[in-house]
Amino acid sequence: MTERLWSIYNETKRQTEDLTPVISTNSVNPDTIFANNEMSLRDIEIYGFDYDYTLAFYSSHLHTLIFNIARDILISNHRYPEGLRKYEYIPNFAVRGLHYDVQKALLMKIDAFHYIQLGTVYRGLHPVPDEEVIAMYEGCHVPLENMSDFYGKSSHGHTMKQFMDIFSLPEMTLLSCVNDFFMRHNIDYEPVHLYKDVKEAIRDVHVKGIMYRAVEADIGNVISPIFVFLRDRGMSYIVGKDWRDLFDVVIVQADKPSFFNDRRKPFRRVTDKGALLWDRIHRLEKGQIYKQGNLYEFLRLTGWRGSKVLYFGDHIYSDLADLTLKHGWRTGAIIPELRKEIKIMNTEQYVHMMTWLQALTGLIEQMQVHRDSASQAVVEEWIREREAMRPQTKDIFNAQFGSLFRTYHNPTYFSRRLSRFADIYMASISCLLNYDLQHTFFPRRTPLQHESPFWPEQSHF
Repeated sequence: MTERLWSIYNETKRQTEDLTPVISTNSVNPDTIFANNEMSLRDIEIYGFDYDYTLAFYSSHLHTLIFNIARDILISNHRYPEGLRKYEYIPNFAVRGLHYDVQKALLMKIDAFHYIQLGTVYRGLHPVPDEEVIAMYEGCHVPLENMSDFYGKSSHGHTMKQFMDIFSLPEMTLLSCVNDFFMRHNIDYEPVHLYKDVKEAIRDVHVKGIMYRAVEADIGNVISPIFVFLRDRGMSYIVGKDWRDLFDVVIVQADKPSFFNDRRKPFRRVTDKGALLWDRIHRLEKGQIYKQGNLYEFLRLTGWRGSKVLYFGDHIYSDLADLTLKHGWRTGAIIPELRKEIKIMNTEQYVHMMTWLQALTGLIEQMQVHRDSASQAVVEEWIREREAMRPQTKDIFNAQFGSLFRTYHNPTYFSRRLSRFADIYMASISCLLNYDLQHTFFPRRTPLQHESPFWPEQSHF
């Protein structure tokens, strides 16, 4: 029986190696638009766009800028130790979608079933041993009441904060650096206060206009040359002074997600010099810029309702969730990280690794029924090989936290929300240039666990 098991193992491995070049030829185009829900552009009459990381793409220099300013605010305004200035922004430390346990000061990745991915739990800049994580959480599961609220925030007893937008990358890194400094210097601190101080410092960078002033001062190095919207100088820099002619309605400082729920804030018109007018708004005019307002007033003034509207944004909660759940708008998520991850998945190294990992998992699943000690010893060896391979599938994307979309095999919590709140998703808004306005996006019919895997599109190899 032992010889038979190893013979099957070797034959499966040989077939996998033969299959890898064939699979590698079926690479995914990073400029593809992917569908979670069937949607036809022929039904769309109105297109709406968020600003940051949807129409305006920023260079990595901006994250360094946010980190440095917020770090200096902690030192100057909150009296944090001067030694923090030695910490610099670490561009590839964190990924989007991570959870932060506010009370335990731990940054981690959680899957769609609320399980912590072991090996991705960090205290400061260093990983926490799996045994310690299991002891702290009495396993790997995070109860629903401890998870972040609907918008990913830690409030009303929720101990977890989920970081969902790209601007949160410097915030996660700063939290980790400050934690690291305190631990290195044996400084006793209250994790909740630290989290609130960092959150306030990051907020000041955005709310007080420090970031946008820095962007305007160095616009050529900060804004990537794709599209820019909202800021007059930014749009003029990319498109030209007549950029307003491209849009029917322009709204600034809408304050999402409260824009979608708060009926009280009225629209106010902004003059070319930035002054706010007090006149009551009876219609939203092309060429004008409006501030704040709320969605209910917007719907009343425009009549743009339901599935004929397609809105794009990068923040799954603040930009998309309310629109799809409450108002029936179609939604498109902009996920810039998608391009990098697809390029990695297209490599022969990744294809070979994942093909063999799946084949090995199938072997374990099928051969575990042999309960004699010799067979079990073989299967245990396969299990050890599988366990040794799984961290490699994480590290190929990000050494600390892995892929934005998967834990080892399960979708991440981020992926789960993406599939629920976005009809389509793509790496950038420019992916639309590959499709005409009559195109219908179809989601793949991925087999459910009880369905046969031999759909034509799954077995075309």
